[in-house]
Order: sequence, then structure tokens, then C-alpha cells
Amino acid sequence: MCFKKVSRFILLLCLSLIVVGTFSISAQAAKKMPEFSLPTAVDGELVESKNLEGKALLITFFATWCPPCRQEIPTLIQMQNEYGPQGFSVIGMSVDEGGRKIVAKLVELENINYPVLMAKQSTASDFGGIPGIPTSFLINTKGNIVKTYQGYVAHAILERDVKSVLQ
Repeated sequence: MCFKKVSRFILLLCLSLIVVGTFSISAQAAKKMPEFSLPTAVDGELVESKNLEGKALLITFFATWCPPCRQEIPTLIQMQNEYGPQGFSVIGMSVDEGGRKIVAKLVELENINYPVLMAKQSTASDFGGIPGIPTSFLINTKGNIVKTYQGYVAHAILERDVKSVLQ
């Protein structure tokens, strides 16, 4: 008899936590993408976040020496090709400390077709921090961060999520 009461209590406690968690997640305000003005890796031209308003974005923090980051590049190129005409853009944010030249070589070697910017040390913290690379942020057309990805992300997941912010 005592076991049944404890089991019911645990069940009710779990259900309560699920309900509370559901409401707290839906009640959270969307976080705006931070403003930035950063040079491109290829020619050093400044790209300002205010010029990206109204676009859906996938901002990905990476480094040239990171194997999972390099593994994502073909998917990111394909996403840019497929969804770029619909108002979407991938933005690469290099955290390499060796300067623009090494990143520009990667852009050329991989035929990267999306902007690759040189992130400042403060850029990652402005986005709320990145625990590792690659870390990516999906931004909707209103400029809100709607999803964060840590590590390599499969093409099918990115495609599903990008489609959802373009609708």
C-alpha cells in the first residue's frame, strides 16, 4: 500500500515538472542576434549585422583546424545554394587566431560560397558563449536566435530547421 502512494507521488511530481518546464520554455522571450561589424576573411571588407536584417541566417563558429567544422562545409555550401535565393544565408565566423590569410586559403580550397568573417574574442560571448566548435545559431527573419547547435549537425536536421524559419 505504501509503495502505491510513493509511486503516485513520484508520478505526480514528474508530471508537474514536465508541465512547469513546458510553460517556462514557451514563456521565454526570444533572444535577439547581437550586432556585429566584422571583416571578411577573403578581402577584409566589413560586414555589418544591420545589413542582414530580414534574412534567415545560420551563423556558425568554426576554425580551420577543426575536423567536424571542416566536415560541415559541404552541407553549408549546399544549404547556401539551395536556400540563398529564398532569403537565407550561412555566415561563417572564424575563431582562428592565425589571421585572415589561413582562413582565406580554406575559403578558396573548399570553394565556400557564403560570407566567412573573422570573429573577435567578444563575438562568441555576445552570442551567449560557445562551449566548443563548431557551434551554430539559427536566426529567424525577425533577427531572433531560435536554435543553437553544438557540434556537427547532420544535413537533414539543418534543412528541416532552415525550412521552418523560411515559412
